[in-house]
Amino acid sequence: MLKFTDEQIVFQEVPGEVSLAFTIAGCPLGCKGCHSSYSWRPDIGCLLTSEYFSHRLQSYQGLISCVLFLGGEWQGQHLLALLTLARSAGLNTCLYTGLDDVAPSLKQQLTYLKTGRWQAERGGLNSPHTNQIFTDLRTGQCLNHLFIKQ
Repeated sequence: MLKFTDEQIVFQEVPGEVSLAFTIAGCPLGCKGCHSSYSWRPDIGCLLTSEYFSHRLQSYQGLISCVLFLGGEWQGQHLLALLTLARSAGLNTCLYTGLDDVAPSLKQQLTYLKTGRWQAERGGLNSPHTNQIFTDLRTGQCLNHLFIKQ
């Protein structure tokens, strides 16, 4: 079962979307300099059940356009069930992962995917030198340019 440490509405993580974001507990990657290192522990947080998730989607109906998961790919079946619920509710979906790719079954339920480990020396999506890639999976287009201030 997935657990989350944070739930918030965010505006910058997915360009052009108002996203309900869940930071998922138990990340096994442990990227040095991670801004959410407190969430690495799998024994903390609240259960993210389908019932709770559906209730949150109903609470924000008409106010959000996307659901963002900051992690969770290490529990693919649980994440897949939530992505399917979000898509059924007519919402776009996004996953931020430190991996270079995720399972095809997850990609089928994702609108956007951010891949790549955090590397402080290369910066995040707002850096032209980042190793991270933000992709619109509907088109295959890299959208990193939307994060860089001109």
